[in-house]
Amino acid sequence: MNKNKLVTAYTDFMKHLHETMEDTLHSFAEALEISKEKTRKDSNLTSDELDKVSEFVKRDVEHAAQGLSNEEDKDSLSEWFKFDIELIENFALDAFLSVADKTRLELAKLEQLAEAHTYHSGDITVPGTFICDDCGKEIAFKTPSEIPECPQCHGKTFIRI
Repeated sequence: MNKNKLVTAYTDFMKHLHETMEDTLHSFAEALEISKEKTRKDSNLTSDELDKVSEFVKRDVEHAAQGLSNEEDKDSLSEWFKFDIELIENFALDAFLSVADKTRLELAKLEQLAEAHTYHSGDITVPGTFICDDCGKEIAFKTPSEIPECPQCHGKTFIRI
């Protein structure tokens, strides 16, 4: 499996998701399916690869939506990413945050409880800082990236901090 292909597909999927949620009144779940179909047409991903990318995007958007306050500001966003958002390279931050905010509203309407989101080596994720569940080593990404094994203990499970 070509990881660069998945990272590119993740970015394209986010672009489609933003466009779908901006242009219509779809729910997040409907927008995910529409974006998945658009990404399928634009890429040469297998069904399994596309399902993975869809799950990665869903996980990140839901996690961000649960973490964002009603009063979005640069400080709270920097806190969520765990580094200065000005350092994020080549990522449609406004699009991601727009989708995350709409998803936050949707989650609030459904009054769902936040659940712990774990990340695994091999997953593709949005920029941010992650901590190894086994040893506490922090790793950070400035672009959508594949999560590697922990460079310190080779652990495979991480939590966004």
